[in-house]
Amino acid sequence: MFENFTLAHIPTLFVATATTFGGLMPFFNAQSAIEEFGLPKRIAISKEAQSVMILSSARITALGACMFAFYFSGKFSEVDTVMVIMGAYVGSVDAYVCWKEEVTGKAIFRGLSGAVIAAWGWFGLTAGV
Repeated sequence: MFENFTLAHIPTLFVATATTFGGLMPFFNAQSAIEEFGLPKRIAISKEAQSVMILSSARITALGACMFAFYFSGKFSEVDTVMVIMGAYVGSVDAYVCWKEEVTGKAIFRGLSGAVIAAWGWFGLTAGV
């Protein structure tokens, strides 16, 4: 299972774990998940926003599960591809929404985190390219 493991896989496994299991948080407490994401309380207390958060989190959990499936199948280039797309697109959208909601610190954090994740995949660091 881990015969091809290298230290360079730690960030990838961290991202896969955070997205897979972090995406489950809204199922148990959507308001808390929205607040943890960094959005304002006025959004977190909205039942409509909580439903949307649960739906969106299911999709993020699916991406994390795909990363694990590819990783444990030894398809490291595919994992890097998911990281590029997820980091660039999801990270940018996360940053944009946080910025729009005037949560500047979270916007910067999410934008930079997404950029690092995307760069990791772009340079093929999981695959060792």
